[in-house]
Amino acid sequence: MKKFTALTLAVLMMLTMLAACGGNAGTATTAATTTTAATTTTAATTTTAATTTAAATATTAAPVEDDVTINLAGMSGPTTMGLVKLLSDASEEEINFTLAGSADEITPKLIQGEFDLAAVPSNLASVLYNNTEGAIQVLAANTMGVVYILEVGDTVQSFEDLKGKTIYATGKGSVPEYALRYLLTQNGIDPDKDVTFEWKSQPAEVVAMFQEGTATVAMLPQPFVTVASTQVEGLRVAINLNEAWEALDNGSALITGVLVGRREFVEAHPEVVAEFLARYEESIAFANENVEEAATLVEEYGIVKAAVAKKALPHCNLRYIDGSDLQTALTGFLNVLFEQNPKAVGGKLPDAGFFYGV
Repeated sequence: MKKFTALTLAVLMMLTMLAACGGNAGTATTAATTTTAATTTTAATTTTAATTTAAATATTAAPVEDDVTINLAGMSGPTTMGLVKLLSDASEEEINFTLAGSADEITPKLIQGEFDLAAVPSNLASVLYNNTEGAIQVLAANTMGVVYILEVGDTVQSFEDLKGKTIYATGKGSVPEYALRYLLTQNGIDPDKDVTFEWKSQPAEVVAMFQEGTATVAMLPQPFVTVASTQVEGLRVAINLNEAWEALDNGSALITGVLVGRREFVEAHPEVVAEFLARYEESIAFANENVEEAATLVEEYGIVKAAVAKKALPHCNLRYIDGSDLQTALTGFLNVLFEQNPKAVGGKLPDAGFFYGV
């Protein structure tokens, strides 16, 4: 018991190295709810159990196997948007779904076995694998890069144009910062000499600085990009970090969100997991192809308001990847993070046992 408690505490301490791609929109909007991406990734020094609130909901569907209930968790934000169709009509499964405000509401319950599957930031998946001796593994990717460089004006068309600029952003010491630093370096920009970073704790602060005219260039995640575009005149997307990463064509991918599972549950119920993943892939495709209906479901499950989701979904880069393709793409991405800060992935790169079905 002491060993398990120590293990749980170790993982929670590791969460302090993670930060969500999103945050609380605060006064920036009443239409958006607390979100994490990304990215993203998430940072918190304390862990609270996910409780039943207006931001939490439950879904029940018919089971694939008798007496099997999938206890599923997701965070408010893009990493959960791809689940909504599955949750709404998965007539052959039984799912108990909890929506949490941040990953530290999910992590302890996942480790303790209260959740079986969860949609979380990709680097958190690596941290959990390394710090539970392989008890948590990654099943599929669900979200690519959701972070964008925004500008009021028309001077930034490429990374080269960021030279001499001040970039206002959230996500210091986490995936958004590491991804941007990597992309700047790959495009010939020294992130320590050629640009200046002004880090803020919440996206709402960045939006407010745009409104005040203090900021002209910033890095923000979806859905806050959508929120900001409705509140800041002349704001535009200058650089799509996901597209910039893909342009490198180096075998890796900017994977910010994944689905993880408890190995014990996955191995005990292979048919249930296989069926769930098949429907999950279809659900993500639905969210991309039927934006208006998906946006309605996004609001129904308490993630963000439908009006915001309708504009944000086409830019959330929802994508299902599994198997060897996921192993190649995610390993490359985690290596980028590891080279900048080993603690961001749990101290070491995960081995092949991290990947389901490989």
